[in-house]
Amino acid sequence: MSTDIEIARSIKLADIKTVAKNYDIPVDELENYGRYIAKVPLKLIDEEKVAKSNLVLVTAITPTKAGIGKTTVSVGLALGLNRIGKKAICALREPSLGPCFGMKGGAAGGGYAQVLPMEKINLHFTGDFHAITSAHNMITALLDNYIYQNRDNGFAMKEVLWNRVIDINDRGLRYIVTGLGAKTNGVTRESGFDITPASEIMAILCLASDEDDLRRRIENILLGFTADGKPFTVKDLGVGGAITVLLRDAISPNLVQTTEHTAAFVHGGPFANIAHGCNSIIATKMAMTFGEYTITEAGFGADLGAEKFFDIKCRKSGLQPKLTVIVATAQGLKMHGGVDIDKIKEPNSEGITKGLENLDKHIHNMRLYGQNVVVAFNRYATDTDEEIDIVRKHCEDMGVGFAVNNAFNEGGAGAEELARLVVNTIEQAPSKKLHLIYDDDETVEAKIEHVAHDIYGAATVSYGNEAKKKLKMIKELGFERFPVCIAKTQYSFSTDPKLYGVAKDFDVNVSDIVINAGAEMLVAIAGKIMRMPGLPKQPQALKIDIVDGEIEGLS
Repeated sequence: MSTDIEIARSIKLADIKTVAKNYDIPVDELENYGRYIAKVPLKLIDEEKVAKSNLVLVTAITPTKAGIGKTTVSVGLALGLNRIGKKAICALREPSLGPCFGMKGGAAGGGYAQVLPMEKINLHFTGDFHAITSAHNMITALLDNYIYQNRDNGFAMKEVLWNRVIDINDRGLRYIVTGLGAKTNGVTRESGFDITPASEIMAILCLASDEDDLRRRIENILLGFTADGKPFTVKDLGVGGAITVLLRDAISPNLVQTTEHTAAFVHGGPFANIAHGCNSIIATKMAMTFGEYTITEAGFGADLGAEKFFDIKCRKSGLQPKLTVIVATAQGLKMHGGVDIDKIKEPNSEGITKGLENLDKHIHNMRLYGQNVVVAFNRYATDTDEEIDIVRKHCEDMGVGFAVNNAFNEGGAGAEELARLVVNTIEQAPSKKLHLIYDDDETVEAKIEHVAHDIYGAATVSYGNEAKKKLKMIKELGFERFPVCIAKTQYSFSTDPKLYGVAKDFDVNVSDIVINAGAEMLVAIAGKIMRMPGLPKQPQALKIDIVDGEIEGLS
């Protein structure tokens, strides 16, 4: 079969104005980025239409390192819905350069279920990630300059909480020292880099409701504490307006198209293992304004992405999904059933059966939120009918809808079964009113423990000294009402990436808590999770090249 990039190049793209017209998006309001990409202004969001649209969340079982295919299923479902006469739009995250040049090679879907133009989406796109990186680092530079210029006036920072970001996997930048050398080089201090998807600016962009809210949140960013112990914010620095200017274009969602010219909004890109893992509220509401059905996804497994989608994004926006689709694969189930990773492509009915425990846990968790659930079996070439039937029968016995998704190979035609299942389920048994698993007024410890116990299945939660210090600080600052965003490995319910299946009797150790006062959430660092990933031994960058004028290696 052709590669993703070969398939993408084989598609004759429609002018983005034509795509917009098909969804009644006012063409004269578009800000074009070439012929096939456009930004859409926030003023077009219509809350009345949002309330009438059918929002569908796509999440997954605990993933393998090869992924599960949520984006492919999300795009495929939108294609399938359009094929059966429904007006559907995708609302997806933007890819990060780090994973694209590290392990994944691309994150725009796959096969005949992609968002296009995939090379631009996977690379610089409309510059949103660069704007977020620049805005974040501009704050850092202005803060360092403020400290340097005012140190002779008695101003000093007892603790700086704000570091730097870059959209590259670079382990060498995790911990650095700045200001070395001559006095004119600034004040010497420890610093470091996170990857751009972990930036609080990224979270703010994705959670802001409009430009005014964006500025309010930026000004509330907690940069650190002065020598006399007072909190110091971007508002104190006096640069909220300048940072908002850098993000003025980035806040508008990006309109692109799929392999079958279905509209898609691709905007924002926080990771779900170190951030909240959802595309922007603005893009989701824009899609709901113009689509009868809106398909959105949350990163990694349901324990990470879906939990944060509900407890952070829906809590902040009031969004109410009509249905949750859980994506499962034979390879993923076999891995969770104890099959060696190098053998998960081989037929193994016993491994599939044992791995269903992982699927069941995710179904249970989604039901805690009042969600009705269907399972999308994302089919790979190595899957057997016997393996698929095992999963189908199991879902039938549980009273859970089941459909095979073959959009990778067949585009929308391969997702019609799933599309009909989604429509029928929403019409006959939509999800109940969203039930969040903790209340705003509970303590931070209680919120963390709700997620750890109820969603992960942890036996205990423990806190390191730095986390205990931050808990006290959070209470003193009045930030206890913020939701929690737990940063942990995506490969297990536990904090140990090698504990597959459904881990039991484990402890969730919270080593630190990052206060995102602007994003209005608390990022609890659990286990050995890095906010700056490293590159693998053989990074995907080794395969990326320009051959005969065409980009290769963005799989």
